[in-house]
Formats: sequence, C-alpha cells, structure tokens
Amino acid sequence: MIRFLTLVLCILSVQVYAQTGTIRGTVTTSDGKPAEFVNISLGKSARAAVVNETGHYALHKVPAGTYTLTASFTGLITQTSTVTVAAGETSLVDFTLAEDNRQLQEVVVRDDSRLTSKETDYVARMPLKNLENPQVYNVVGKDLMKEQMMTDVKDAFRAAPGVAPTEYVTGSFAVVFRGFTNFDYARNGMATSVYRTGTEIANLERIEMIKGPSGTLFGSQVSTFGGAMNLVTKKPYAGFGGEVAYSMGSFDLSRATIDINTPLDKEKAVLLRFNAVQHQQNSSNEYGKNKRFVIAPSLFYQASDRLSFLFDFEYFKSNATRLAYTLLFADEVPFKSAKDVPLGFKKSFFDNDLLSDAQATKYFGQAKYQISKNWTSTTGISHVNEFLNHSYQPYVNWISADTAVTSIRHFGPRERTYANVQQNFNGSFNTGRFRHNLLIGVSYEYNDESVTYRIVPLDKININRPFEKAGLSRVNSVLADPATPTSHDAYGGNALGVYVSDVINWTDRLSTMLSLRYDRFEQTYEGGFVQPSLSPKLGIVYQVVKDQVSLFGNFMNGFRNQGPVEQPNGSLFKPKPVFANQLEGGVKAELPGGRLGGSVSYYYINIDNALRTDDAQYSFQDGQQVSKGYEVELTANPVAGLNIIAGYGFNENKFVKADAYEGKLATQAPQHIVNYWLSYRLPFQLLKGVGVGFGGNYVGESYLNSSNTYAIPAYHAINATAFYQREKWKLGLKLNNLTNVRYWDSVGNAQFTRNFVATCSFRF
Repeated sequence: MIRFLTLVLCILSVQVYAQTGTIRGTVTTSDGKPAEFVNISLGKSARAAVVNETGHYALHKVPAGTYTLTASFTGLITQTSTVTVAAGETSLVDFTLAEDNRQLQEVVVRDDSRLTSKETDYVARMPLKNLENPQVYNVVGKDLMKEQMMTDVKDAFRAAPGVAPTEYVTGSFAVVFRGFTNFDYARNGMATSVYRTGTEIANLERIEMIKGPSGTLFGSQVSTFGGAMNLVTKKPYAGFGGEVAYSMGSFDLSRATIDINTPLDKEKAVLLRFNAVQHQQNSSNEYGKNKRFVIAPSLFYQASDRLSFLFDFEYFKSNATRLAYTLLFADEVPFKSAKDVPLGFKKSFFDNDLLSDAQATKYFGQAKYQISKNWTSTTGISHVNEFLNHSYQPYVNWISADTAVTSIRHFGPRERTYANVQQNFNGSFNTGRFRHNLLIGVSYEYNDESVTYRIVPLDKININRPFEKAGLSRVNSVLADPATPTSHDAYGGNALGVYVSDVINWTDRLSTMLSLRYDRFEQTYEGGFVQPSLSPKLGIVYQVVKDQVSLFGNFMNGFRNQGPVEQPNGSLFKPKPVFANQLEGGVKAELPGGRLGGSVSYYYINIDNALRTDDAQYSFQDGQQVSKGYEVELTANPVAGLNIIAGYGFNENKFVKADAYEGKLATQAPQHIVNYWLSYRLPFQLLKGVGVGFGGNYVGESYLNSSNTYAIPAYHAINATAFYQREKWKLGLKLNNLTNVRYWDSVGNAQFTRNFVATCSFRF
C-alpha cells in the first residue's frame, strides 16, 4: 500500500509539474544597461521576480495559460506584455524601459541616484537592504569614480567616510579605518588579495567599505579589526554597449581604457564584457614611475532557467618604481615630523631606473543555482597567482638629523599562489508569523609563497654635502657579485571556515541578525601549527519610519591568528587568536527618491588579549587596546542634478594595557578624517550637459612610531572638476590639490603636488 501511494504521489507531482512552465527574459534601460532591481509581476497574482545585476529575471512553475506581465521601477515608464505559458516550456519576454519624464520631475534622475546606491548582496552575503542591515557600510560607485575622474584605486577610498588610503613599499595599497590598517580585500565577496602587484580601478563597478570587525562572515584573511573591503567588478549585461576613454595630464599621465559589452547569442543567454586599460604616469617627485596594463574579460552564461555561470579573468602587469620606505619607527628618532626631514619634498636618494617587474593572473568562477523558489546555491572559486621577476625596494634609515643610510632590498623571483573556494546556501522561510533569511556557508582558503631576496647596502649620506643617487647599474653590479648573501623563505597556510547567519523578521519593522563562524587555521611552514576560532555576530534593527529611518545596534567579532613564540628561557608560548569585539549603535536614513540619506554611529572596539612583551622579553597575552569613535555619512540630492556627499570619522585607538606604549595612540591612525564632494549638472536648456564639481579631504595628524614621537602632519587637499556631457560623448577636466599643499600619507610617502587630468570619452 505504501509503495502504491508513493507511486501515485510521484505521478501526480509529475503531472502538476508538466502543467506549468517558465517565464524568463532580460530587462534593460534605453541605453542598453541592465535595469537591475526592476520588479516583474505576473498579472494580479502575488507572483513576482526582481531583475538581477546582469539584467535577467525568471518566474518558475507558472501554471499554463495567458498572462499580463508588468515591468516597473520608479523613474522608468512601466511596460506590460502579454505572454502565453505552455506546459513544460519556457517563454521569453524582454523589456527595454525608458525614463518617465513625468516622474523625473518629482524624483532624482537615476544616473544621479546611483552615486549613493547601497544595494548589495555581498555585505551580509544575502539580499539585505541597507536599512535592514545592523552594520554600517559605505559604497563608492563607478558613477562617482567617473565624475571625479579617478585614475588610481586609492582615490576611490578617499570618497568613503572615515577612510584614508596609503601605499607600501611592496607596491600594494592599504586603507586605514576605525584605527586599523587593512592590506587585504575581497573581490565579489571572495578573499582575493594581492600583495605585490596592485589593483586597477578600470574594472570596478563599486567599492564597499564594511565597517567594524567582520571575521564572522569574511574570516581573518580579509577582515581586520577595523572592517573589510569588497571590490565589486563590472559584469556582463543583456545589451550591446561600451565606452572608450583617454586621459592625459600632469607628470606625463597617459591613460587609455575600453569597456565593451555584447550578447553572444540571440536569446541573450551568453554575455561577454571586456575591460582593458593602459596607464602610465610619473611622480611629482623626481623619483617615481608607474606603468601598468590590465585586461579583464568576463563571460556570463544562463545555462537554464535555474542555473547560471559567471567566469572572470584578470591579467595585471606593472613596471614601476617602489616607494622609498623611510625607517623612522624607533622610540627616539631625529625628527618630530615628516616636515622636518631635510631631504627636499621632491628630492630622492635613488635614480628613476630602479623599476620592479610584477604580474598577476586572476581566475574566478561562480555557479548560481535556483534550488527552489526560496533557496539558492552559490558556488565560487578564486585563484590568484602573483609573480615578481624582480623588485627593487628602497629603504632610508635616518641615523641623525643630517645623516641617512640607504639600502636596496631586491626580491625575485617571488611567487605567491592564493586560492579560495566558497559555497553559500541562501534561503527564506517562515516559522509561524516570523520570517527568516538564512545563510549557510563554508569557505576554504589556501596560500603558498616562496621568495628569494638579497639586501644591498648603499651609502651613508650627509645631506649637507653633495651625494650621488643610487641607480640600476650600481645595484645590479652588487647583485652580480657571488659574495652577496642570498636568502630564501617560504610561507603558507590554509583556513577552513564554516558560518551561518539568520536574519529574523519579528515584525515588518523589527529584525535581528544572529551569526556564528567556526574557523580552523593551519600554518604549513615554520614548524606549523593549527589554531581554531569561534566568531559570533549579533545585530538588531528597528525601522522607526518604515523603509526610511532605522535604529540599529550590533556586537561584532574579529580575530587574528598568532603563531607560537619562543620565550627567553627556551620554552614555547602558544597564544590564542587575538580577538576584537565591537559594540556599535546608530541610526540610518534613506528618504524617498534618494533626496537624503546617511548614517550616524558610535562604536567601541575592545581587544583584551593582545600580545605584549615585558622588559625581560617574555611574551604575554593580556594586553588591552581600545578603539572608539563615531562616524557620520551624508548623501543628498535636494534638487535634480545636485549631489552632495560628505563624511566625518573620529577615532581614538589607544593601548590601555601594554608595556612601553601604555596610553599611546596606535600608529598610522589619524583621529580626524573628513571627505566631501558637491557636484551640479546645470538645468538650463542652453547649458544642458554642463556640470561642475568641488570637494576635498582632510586627514588629521597621526604617528609613524609607537612612542608617538614622530608625526605625519594633518593635511587638507581640495579638488575641482568641470565637464560637458552629451548622449554619446563627454569632455572633462579635473584639478587636483588646488592649493598645492605638501602632504604625506600615513606611512610617510610624499603625495602629488598640484596637477590636472583631462579626459574625453565616447559611449556606444
């Protein structure tokens, strides 16, 4: 009997499935771009779908029959289409939506609103709106990047509240936020950091700055105690289009970019996008060159109604000088400030031919499968290989107020492989009256690096006397000497992380987030060790005004793995991971039409098991460090064409319990960071397409050494732009550092003096 009933149920289920079909298609705007977040509704039923970032949508298990399909979004003309669904078949319905001029009189033009859009699936690793997320994050989009004519990835981070970028002697960039420095980042939600090559802005759709210790979802590889960075790349969309651009400017800037997108089949199931850039520019300093070449093709394939694939490849090649690293980290140094260093602001001890040759190949794959109406599986693979043929890294050690000792550290060959495999399951379901958005994920990361390096001592230079710069021929002659010592090192490890996150909607306004991660880190070199960690995250959100204003609070955790330490008596001290716990609360706002938005938050980050060393050089794990402060973000579109973006971050990161540095501020952590930008597209018909922009950055004083005796001065850099844009082309001019201030980043690198960038672009 049981077998008979089972057979009957199977037959009935097959019959029911056979009586349904699928509707899918693409939705684009009139300029061929994907119309992401457009709502697709089926007649008067409750069935609906939301268009994804590639412009695709799908409605599954639609009963056979004839329906009216509607595509709608604020600011776009609503369209309808009649569709007949046949049993067991797929019906294709595409939409091309135009702007609704009547609604645009009341709402902001979509191109303007994109400057501040916070729609993302990456921050919470689930589709969660900003007002529903109990965590602060900032987004810098491609439209803002274009409006400010950015040519370097560090420029994008300057547009985020409480963030200051920097660059290291290795060639990689880093950012400082909430008192901590982060070298690592995620790419489309996956750990994909590069250390020795660099990152190009041309292939970026947006940058997401995720504030606070984020180890629960992102692990220790990507997240520092200040937060995590996620770089979102450009992806194919269901339409033909593209842009070519050329920029020229001060210090021999020459930059060409191309972005082409096209469907490869009539059904628009296979989409291709190709980005490339050739960039070169000298420094405003007499030492400094940067040449880089990047190609980044991306292929999207909608294999079936439920299954899609995304393949990315990125090749990065650079031939550039490395920034001279000034070694002023001791407790007592000859100078009080970077302003006191007697070498002129534009001068150098090194010739401009000490170029480093680096390249990286990056492979990415993603498979997304719609298991059911409410459950999705996403599988991601990332593989990065960095290779340095050679890298000349200059160092300057000031031993007195007028004497410096120079040297070169030559690395090469140096090879690093980093791989990440990630599996996420996202689902939504009800338990009684309560709605759950659930994430279950697992991540495996692998890292292996080998390096050969040699140290080349150069000169002891008295700055008051004439000196000869060190160049390539002299350094190579020392390297060619067999007596020059050569060192070989290897590093590596792997980490397995399992995590779960549940967002529970108790009412339509009140929700909580409960998350937990188990992480197992294994170091495979230097004796090897295994270290497990548990990382929790809790959050609460209450929408005071539905979909407009929310109050939030969170407890977040981050961790850093620590290897064994040999004590002076020969014993081995095995510390636990260093944990940082954050408490944060604040308010977020997003008023209709994008006219006003932003957030205000206060945070308190506590580290109570930091490593410290006493006078006898014994290590202990009872140090305490507290980083606290507040952040303010404001975005506004008060009238059509006017954009206002501003942010302020205050941070105090101190060692509360330590040895020599108790009560001192953490290094490279400015207390005050301000960013602001205003742009206006003139509304007059006679001047249609003309726009201007004005803004800048203020970064307060910070310290390079732990004793707080050597300071990096505060600075305020101001920029301005003017542009003329038509439907197919655009001309722009930007002036950077208008007041020609001399300033340094948080590790003491001299920054560009006043300069200009002129850009012309053509869209098709």
